[in-house]
Amino acid sequence: MKYVVLGSSAAGINAVRELRKLDGQGEIVLISKDKEIYSRCILHHYLGGERTLEKLCFAEHNFPELYQVNWIRGKACTGVKPEEKKVLLEDGTEVTYDKLLIATGSHTFVPPVKNLKEAVNVCGFRNIEDMEVLKKAAREAKHIVVMGAGLVGLDCASGFLELGVQVTLVEMAGWLLSKQLDKRGAQFYEDAFSARGVKQYYGVGMAEVVLDEQNRITSAILTDGTELPCDFVVVTAGVRSNVEFLEGSGIETSRFGLIYDETGKTSDDSIYGAGDVSGTSPIWPVAVKEGMIAASSMAGVPRKMTDFFASKSTMNFLGIPGMSLGDVNTEEDCQVEIKDTGDTYKKIIHKNGKITGAVLIGDLAYSGILQQLIARKIDISRVKKPVFDIDYSDFFHIKDNFEFYYEEE
Repeated sequence: MKYVVLGSSAAGINAVRELRKLDGQGEIVLISKDKEIYSRCILHHYLGGERTLEKLCFAEHNFPELYQVNWIRGKACTGVKPEEKKVLLEDGTEVTYDKLLIATGSHTFVPPVKNLKEAVNVCGFRNIEDMEVLKKAAREAKHIVVMGAGLVGLDCASGFLELGVQVTLVEMAGWLLSKQLDKRGAQFYEDAFSARGVKQYYGVGMAEVVLDEQNRITSAILTDGTELPCDFVVVTAGVRSNVEFLEGSGIETSRFGLIYDETGKTSDDSIYGAGDVSGTSPIWPVAVKEGMIAASSMAGVPRKMTDFFASKSTMNFLGIPGMSLGDVNTEEDCQVEIKDTGDTYKKIIHKNGKITGAVLIGDLAYSGILQQLIARKIDISRVKKPVFDIDYSDFFHIKDNFEFYYEEE
């Protein structure tokens, strides 16, 4: 069996590991545009000078040899011929496969802001090449504007702060991390960034950038008319799946990205997908799990993506740890429990005894119990104590050999 994996990030690398674990004899070919393996989740550490490229690597130092994989690096895939079971590379090379995994991730999307696409001093925050551009910008620019205050936008702002560079955040939503946090939870980070000199604008977007004769941005105009001094823009507000090379292949995609089921299989029985290329689950744990599941299915051991990790985000900005689980902003017809000490914040939303969302800021000591309650779908209404006082003894039992186990009542 010959397996071809497109993409060397979380989904692709973990797929290779799983393939070799399940098939010790099969041929594995890894093809990637990237020449190195590195974690995009911690690119801000590279920008801020806290890590080298080597320390961004999340794979073993001898990864190709260890997993007996032929790694074709530095070459993008430009097409797929499912009827011939071939992938086409940018240098004209054709590679055959028996099973193909598409884990090509996503790229920065430049939004339709007036003059932004013509600007020369604008960059995304997706890869090592972007970081090199941003390091240069940090030395030269005095007014950097970051579009978007999601996880990537805050990573970007944190990286610049490590370099002593002040930035401005512009976010369309009413607060930062609006997908992960409620307004109160976000306030902890907003206050912390403000204390470090980061200016923040919420509930507004960027309407226009003003260019000089060299197409360099000199200022940014927001949708409420505010004009900001600006000599560099970092776009973190949107991404698009890398599926352009699938055009004409017949492989089914949506407006978000590649379509595949919970086993990873696409519309073609020999082709699978995993990670950001779907455009629906842009977080690291999901990409890892999907890569492993798709690889297992490719190797003839079908598995399904059924757990709750798709709705989990952990974060740590400016020394403040946080976690978000599920839907944290839908409270209609739900019960909401809040414990707010001023220094820490915990919020749990539950309906009919089942937790549907939770936020923890400043103290993650309760997170282990909370994740077990969610994963095991435990009815917390049966536990006769306040929700924040629940511990493992309320739903785990101990065998004679001191082994923990859970049993539905």
